[in-house]
Amino acid sequence: MKIGFIGLGVMGAPMARHLADAGHEIVTVLNRSPLPQDLQASIVASPAEVARSCEIIITMLPDTPDVERVLLGRHGVIEGVSAGRLVVDMSSISPIATAEFAAKFREAGTGYLDAPVSGGEVGAKAASLTIMVGGPAAEFERALPVFEKLGKNITLIGEKNGAGQTCKIANQIIVALNIEAVAEALVFASKAGCDPAKVRAALMGGFASSRVLDVHGERMIKRTFAPGFRIRLHQKDLNLALESASTLGVALPNTALAQQLMNACSARAGGAEADHSSLVKALETLSDHELSNGKE
Repeated sequence: MKIGFIGLGVMGAPMARHLADAGHEIVTVLNRSPLPQDLQASIVASPAEVARSCEIIITMLPDTPDVERVLLGRHGVIEGVSAGRLVVDMSSISPIATAEFAAKFREAGTGYLDAPVSGGEVGAKAASLTIMVGGPAAEFERALPVFEKLGKNITLIGEKNGAGQTCKIANQIIVALNIEAVAEALVFASKAGCDPAKVRAALMGGFASSRVLDVHGERMIKRTFAPGFRIRLHQKDLNLALESASTLGVALPNTALAQQLMNACSARAGGAEADHSSLVKALETLSDHELSNGKE
């Protein structure tokens, strides 16, 4: 089928490539990201034109305002949809805004799923993403063959739009706190005079083993902070978590701490664009500060 795919960034480009390799015709509109050289796609002038020609329209964009502009703005997707189309937003955005966007498309007779993903650039390239979906079961079943070309763990979280985004926020809380825990452990080991690489290798064989310790722990040790998932994007997700928690009356104290550490990383020149594993730098700076104060 013809699939519209809007958002060919670090995650979107390999996802669109998998769909093209599966035989689907990709239609896109260029915005911030150029068309990857190895992706065969038709380029049109606006999101509305993407919607006019495609049965399913996928968006993979950085933040809530970006999704709103592409879907509902001037020459947006909503101007081109018709009855029977299906919009699938795979961005990580506000659950509240998601429900509002979905309602507008349903008024136009168009289906809507929120289907944020986890797995980062590695998962996008390997087509092994975890996909968390909110929306009617019938629409989920319709999109499932597409999802199966992009991920391995695909779950309909709930039939109300916003359920997928809520699950993604929960995911980002867990990932952030795991990164913070790994960073603390490795900084502690290093300051105590141990080789953090050997500490990590030992921990990988025990109960502390995790995907974060494996992938991000190695990045912390090797100082390879080229972005797989940028600090600024995880900041955005934790902001969504804290805003939603405030609305729900839920306390997220450790999420707030992780957000402050990411804010400290982001304040450095270029820090917002580094991988979220670079959170370790904030802890290292705090440790050095404490040592300096102790010596004084």
